[in-house]
Amino acid sequence: MNKETEIIVAGSGPNGLAAAILLAAEGYPVTVLEAADTVGGGTRTQELTLPGFRHDVCSAIHPLGAASPFLSRLPLAEYGLEWIYPEAALAHPFDDGTAALLYQDLKQTAGSLDPSDRRPYQQLMEPLLGSWEELAEEVLAPIHFPKHPLVMARFGTLALRSATGLARSQFRGERAAALFAGLSAHSFLPLERPGSAAFGLILGLLGHVNGWPVAKGGSAAIPTALVAHLESLGGRIRTATPLRSVENCSPNAVFILDLTPRQALKIAGSRFDAEYRRRLEEYRYGPGIFKIDWALSGPIPWTAPGCRRAATVHLGGTLDEIAASEREVWQGKPPERPFVLVAQQSVCDPTRAPEGKHTGWAYCHVPNGSIFDMTDRIEAQIERFAPGFADLILARNTRDTAEIEAYNENFVGGDINGGVQDLGQIVARPVPGLHPYATSDRNIFLCSASTPPGGGVHGMCGYHAARCALERLRHG
Repeated sequence: MNKETEIIVAGSGPNGLAAAILLAAEGYPVTVLEAADTVGGGTRTQELTLPGFRHDVCSAIHPLGAASPFLSRLPLAEYGLEWIYPEAALAHPFDDGTAALLYQDLKQTAGSLDPSDRRPYQQLMEPLLGSWEELAEEVLAPIHFPKHPLVMARFGTLALRSATGLARSQFRGERAAALFAGLSAHSFLPLERPGSAAFGLILGLLGHVNGWPVAKGGSAAIPTALVAHLESLGGRIRTATPLRSVENCSPNAVFILDLTPRQALKIAGSRFDAEYRRRLEEYRYGPGIFKIDWALSGPIPWTAPGCRRAATVHLGGTLDEIAASEREVWQGKPPERPFVLVAQQSVCDPTRAPEGKHTGWAYCHVPNGSIFDMTDRIEAQIERFAPGFADLILARNTRDTAEIEAYNENFVGGDINGGVQDLGQIVARPVPGLHPYATSDRNIFLCSASTPPGGGVHGMCGYHAARCALERLRHG
């Protein structure tokens, strides 16, 4: 294949745009097709409640965006992307009116924990923090023989454990264990499941490495900057143009699909062999989310003062409470006291709301496909740690799993992670093999969160998929 080969990227989320940028930088003609009227995938910003209140439709906080080995190398600041760093990356409040806080400074974080756990927390994180660059190179890539085996051995002995097992063996008090449980719950896995600890370790490390920033003006600033950079390289974007099938396209075109297996089968399944189709059909999707956005008359009135320093707040109380909530989801039950992820971007980014007003953003995990209305349960958890919250609500917008999927077909059953991220489906994501981005058709590649390293705004799925495609383009 040569530089005249047409490359079509389906989907303009960060992964699709990352793939397009890498290929355009190599001189290939690239066109990105986006079904929606605007680019962004899970990184869009809209006025969902009242005029002047800018809400992140899906992704809101971006620890991996700022620390991504690929995105961080791009000149996105030239195109208006500005990261805002709250004083604390994360707050985790308790019923006694205090909170554990994740700061970039390791000792400052430890200082917010029970005295008995301050040294153990530092002993857990410090060795990994010192090897972050090597560790990021390993964990944000497909399965491979480690380039840094000692670093991966140290990480692996901890990461392969369950979140509950690691927390209970490492910490004696409630605060550190609860903080780690909330971090690990981003896995969408039962916290007793092996491998769930990996998510707590990575997200905790990211807080110490680079904080958990927000994009000034909204998450839409990320794809806006990526598109501008792509266009400077000669790439093209066509919105309101879904790729419905590859059959009517040039037989020599190369396709990079920022799609999960279910959508890839709809669009390109006829070109896959029977075995590959069967494996994609067996791909497993995980829990969904129920999401709420609020227009607020003032800042959320947290009892714990530390919560006012963070753009992200985890609500769920103790490790046992959070583990019970995640367990209920996997049992097919909407949790009675859900673990709630809250973002309050307007505390550090005043462009999100009219002067004196604020925005609120939150979701909880629910069974895949659930349409149970979690509004009261989510707001009860916020009221638990911020009495008077309900009095501030000017308007709200809610979305259940069906509405989440209607917004973006990649979010199957409300699953925003692109599929279960347990040990089995991390190793075989989306199917077993040494080249997870390649398909049985040599001109079709996958680059969504259903490929390694999985969910998150980092662009690394697209980066690795584009590198895989480049190998084919160069060597035929």
